Amino acid sequence: MDHIVTVQEAVTAFADFMEPTNAELDAIEQEMPLILARVDLLDARIITLDRTPTELDTRRVRRARRRVLVEGLALVNRTADVTLSGGVA
Repeated sequence: MDHIVTVQEAVTAFADFMEPTNAELDAIEQEMPLILARVDLLDARIITLDRTPTELDTRRVRRARRRVLVEGLALVNRTADVTLSGGVA
């Protein structure tokens, strides 16, 4: 069975209006420390998938998990003053 795909999707996928706004880029920049901490945690967990975790692996996962919590708390503290557009009624 042949699938019919429209060309419109491919054209609009790269349209100028699809670019992130400055506000979205700023939000990503604020969240970047937390994103990097989560990547480090994922890396530490991946290392332990194919072997029995050593004491060093356990420490690495524990440190990475702690860093995720610290960065998450820091992000909440940084964005606590920011109000979302639309607000809550």
